[in-house]
Amino acid sequence: MKTSPVKTTLTTTAMKPLLTLFYILLLATAILSTHAAETRRVDVCVYGATPAGIAAAVTAKQEGCSVLIVEPSRWVGGILGAGLKPLQDCPKYEVTGGLTRQWLLKLGSPNWDGTGHPPPHAIRVCPRAVRGDFQKILDEHAIAVVFDHRVVACEMRGTDIAAAVFDHAPFDELGCPVAKPKERAALRVDARVFIDAGYEGDLMHAAGVTTRIGREADSEFGEAPYAGASPIAGGSRDIRGGANPRVTAPIDPFVVPGDRSSGLLKWVEDDHRLASGSADKYTQAYNYRFYTTTDPERYVPITPPPGYNPRDFELVGRYVEYLKMQHTGEKELFQQLSLIFPGWMNAGEWNFRRDMLFSMAPVGVSYLYAGGDYAEKARIWKMHQDYLRGLHTFMSTDPRVPEGFRKITAALGLDRFIHPDTQGWPHQLYIRVARRLDGEYTITAHDVAGRRVNEVTDPVGLAAYALDTYPARRYWFEQEGQVHVAVEGAMMLPPWGKQVKPYPISYRAIMPKAEECANLLVPVLFSASHLGYASARMEPTFMILGESAGVAAAQAIKANAPVQTIDYRQLRDRLLQRGQKLDLTDEHAQQTNQRHEHGFLTGEWGSRQEWNDDKPGWESLFDAIDLNKDGRVSPAEYRALQDYKQKDKNWATTLKTRKLAEVLQTNQR
Repeated sequence: MKTSPVKTTLTTTAMKPLLTLFYILLLATAILSTHAAETRRVDVCVYGATPAGIAAAVTAKQEGCSVLIVEPSRWVGGILGAGLKPLQDCPKYEVTGGLTRQWLLKLGSPNWDGTGHPPPHAIRVCPRAVRGDFQKILDEHAIAVVFDHRVVACEMRGTDIAAAVFDHAPFDELGCPVAKPKERAALRVDARVFIDAGYEGDLMHAAGVTTRIGREADSEFGEAPYAGASPIAGGSRDIRGGANPRVTAPIDPFVVPGDRSSGLLKWVEDDHRLASGSADKYTQAYNYRFYTTTDPERYVPITPPPGYNPRDFELVGRYVEYLKMQHTGEKELFQQLSLIFPGWMNAGEWNFRRDMLFSMAPVGVSYLYAGGDYAEKARIWKMHQDYLRGLHTFMSTDPRVPEGFRKITAALGLDRFIHPDTQGWPHQLYIRVARRLDGEYTITAHDVAGRRVNEVTDPVGLAAYALDTYPARRYWFEQEGQVHVAVEGAMMLPPWGKQVKPYPISYRAIMPKAEECANLLVPVLFSASHLGYASARMEPTFMILGESAGVAAAQAIKANAPVQTIDYRQLRDRLLQRGQKLDLTDEHAQQTNQRHEHGFLTGEWGSRQEWNDDKPGWESLFDAIDLNKDGRVSPAEYRALQDYKQKDKNWATTLKTRKLAEVLQTNQR
């Protein structure tokens, strides 16, 4: 879904789509008249002290520009300073370059000089240490950060952002943004180039740039079979490669079981009943990457949220009952329950478990954050915190939860050492995607699959992660007289343990269309489809693009030109001088490129070996689904398999003894 803000002399992030021009102008006047804003003038204004923002600012400073970072919170480092580890989303360190290559192995590792093999703890570094290292980097380069200010408006001069206006809006004591600012229009920054390095895209939205929210239809970019909404019926629990990545359980979603007129329980909604592959508003779930402890020296109790009502988690209780029927052994059951709360243990911190019907964060609300004003953003962020608090209380007290597990859960508290000034709560919600730029070039699943390399004539970095999404919505449906609850939207392609080939990111993907804004670069929420962003959305990629944006900003200023018209050859030369990796010509990148062209996105495998490599454990299916016996699996043959899976719950068992062609012919008679 594209969103195109109303453009006026001053545009704001607080707009509601149905506001009339009169109210927009009235709001703008009120914003600018509330307070005489402090004005700062710099060459480059970076919005967001995220890893990408810090890389952009350092680079622009090194390239001779005056720089200022404006950060909405009072912390630096974004999600890397809150729980996610620098190396977690970097499967191909050898194809990172520039500052990113220098920083990734050092952040949080004080005794590591970046040479040789990283120490064993490098993947488990403390986010508190990462925050400290980012601050040291900023101090070393004498880069100022204005904290606690969020963008509220942009003053436009033609297609240029003349200045950005910021409200003073400090986060609350638990590390959440607030609905109302403390001081309106407290800061005005006049800059020649702006870089939106935030996780929300609020600066580009304030500038009137067209953005995307939600999932595109498979027809928009030809991204079938994984684009858009998943099918209504059927499904697969295999989120590591299935065409219909959905988790279901036969539990009743109604307030009064069996009575649809009684309404739905909380945390489930009606199915929108769109056809498979249709566009919809939904996007990936968010969650905290949080730390727990039982150490009394570090322990902060997790208290119930205000107004806690166990009925809000009744559907979780019914899911617990379902799990008890499925897993009769205590150890196995406790493992399943722990994936609800506290979640999946990643690298010292807890993360969302995407193959569960319920885990440690709400599902189906992230689109409200992505497109919401600041009051809505504050509400959804706090909802994530209150959900986690309520879930801890429920799993510690509800009698349906086994007593032994209730005691284990009740003993867990937040770790004050990691986040000492927010009572153990991370200061950054993991916002996997919000608004995305609708720019000159849109990254799609075809880029991830390596089919558009020749179209990217202006690379500014490489991406190398799998297509990775988390659940988008939770809904109920009926199948064969049985009511089910499902979550859909999560997938990992190619399957876990494999990576896509590194692929280039176009400079055109980080800049708006020339007619919309001429002095803005967007290295985090760059131009991509839902699927394209799902692969490229990793912090190392953001950092790489942040550095490239810093160089591009400096060159645009030097040339006194729009960011769209700078000389790419000069940009490329300077990026290579700085050590950026822009193509697959170096030795390490070539090594990553020596693999089969697998069909994880295309539904096409050119040989038995390619299928075996991509589908471990399902090698025997090759003969069953190779309908014309030409030694390959075509998209039509793979689609026939997916269609058949919707009709036969025991498809795997059936195809062990029969060919797909025989089954299809039998069904047609």
